[in-house]
Amino acid sequence: MHYLSTRGDATPRAFCDILLEGLAPDGGLYLPERYPQIDAAELARLRAVHASQGYAALAFEILSLYIADIPAADLRAICEKTYTADVFGTPEMVPLKPLEPGLFLLGLSNGPTLAFKDMAMQLLGHLFEYELARRGEQLNILGATSGDTGSAAEYAMRGKQGIRVFMTSPHGRMSPFQQAQMFSLQDENIHNIAIEGVFDDCQDIVKAVSNDLAFKARYKIGTVNSINWARLLAQVVYYFAGYFQATSDRVQATSGPSPQPSPQRGEGEKRVSFTVPSGNFGNVCAGHVARMMGLPIAHLVVATNENDVLDEFFRTGIYRVRAAADTLETSSPSMDISKASNFERFVFDLLGRDAAATRALFAEQLPRQGFFDLSRDTRFPGAAARYGFQSGRSTHADRLATIRDLHQRCAVTIDTHTADGVKVAREHREGGVPMIVLETALPIKFADTITEALGHPPERPAKFAGIEDLPKRVTVLSADVAQVKALIAAQTKI
Repeated sequence: MHYLSTRGDATPRAFCDILLEGLAPDGGLYLPERYPQIDAAELARLRAVHASQGYAALAFEILSLYIADIPAADLRAICEKTYTADVFGTPEMVPLKPLEPGLFLLGLSNGPTLAFKDMAMQLLGHLFEYELARRGEQLNILGATSGDTGSAAEYAMRGKQGIRVFMTSPHGRMSPFQQAQMFSLQDENIHNIAIEGVFDDCQDIVKAVSNDLAFKARYKIGTVNSINWARLLAQVVYYFAGYFQATSDRVQATSGPSPQPSPQRGEGEKRVSFTVPSGNFGNVCAGHVARMMGLPIAHLVVATNENDVLDEFFRTGIYRVRAAADTLETSSPSMDISKASNFERFVFDLLGRDAAATRALFAEQLPRQGFFDLSRDTRFPGAAARYGFQSGRSTHADRLATIRDLHQRCAVTIDTHTADGVKVAREHREGGVPMIVLETALPIKFADTITEALGHPPERPAKFAGIEDLPKRVTVLSADVAQVKALIAAQTKI
């Protein structure tokens, strides 16, 4: 399996090359040259592997389809070291919880930082350490976070040999708990940088540094944001795990009508839909990859908050980014994003893998005019039918109402982003097709809004007691690429 850039660079690259590289040299995002196809027989085999051997074995099976340059025994050992009950708090890793008939919550927030980002970041930490040791090299990881990526990356990389982390975040725009998780870390290889701006400013800095090929090579810059294919690939696994659980005989016996078979594939496999709270399009892009592989997904529902750039696109065909001043500060702050980094991967597939057309949109039209319009492109109509995408929007009032409703009726407390997902999921349910909402984080990360909704704060895990009062280690910088480069250079011995 080789990898190519969405903007046309087709130089053959293996998995471990792009693992350490992040963005492609032409500014594009890496994708596999093809999506491995899984037929009904193989899907049944993977179901049996998951049922008998567990999540780590399923992860090995999926990852091995894309990774040819790590020996199978080593890759299996990495998966087994990553996905353990000790790390993720449950033997299932991603337990499925029924909310109401036909509506489920996939638990992705049982890892070290209480957010779904742990599912991929823990694997990424082990992959980085393995490959750097094999090469005898070091890596400076530069990332951007709107809340959860940063802490997940730092907890996965802290103390790892040969790795430094430089994590940018929007100054004052994360919840107090999210800030404390990151800024209280005192490990020498962890560097927090609070940028005076919004998340999109942080993301622009990461891309600008990655596009300076001389600086990137000199200071060994890599990424952990979902622009890194390895992280997105790890997320594909839990779509399979969620599907297997939702279509199991045990779950179907207690959850209403049986799922419909998948007529477009003709294999008799049951279908499910997923709703994904989304700002940067990475999590739902992993679902797109799973669907392209053959997982019987009826719909992928993109749930946004008031920063509804993605919802606007799927409704109209117009992708219109917003300036920092127009990016709203909401109570689901990890989705306060108006430039969805991973969206380019989907558009590349939507345009028939036309790299020249993709480059024209993202490298020319978008920077020049702030939007592009595919509504008249013959490839856009029917995109929802071909790729299964739907979308919806949620507001602060919706969030509060959904949190209260689930707490009262189901005795379940969810975080604000997951509430966006549940609200939108309810609007897109189909009879006989289970709807799975991907959990984003545990509610303690957004305690102020949970308290507003319920009148009391959510439960706090004992290991995070008093975290907001710990000493902080963070550097505040303006939204200036040169200042971030200078900090990286000062902390790196060459």
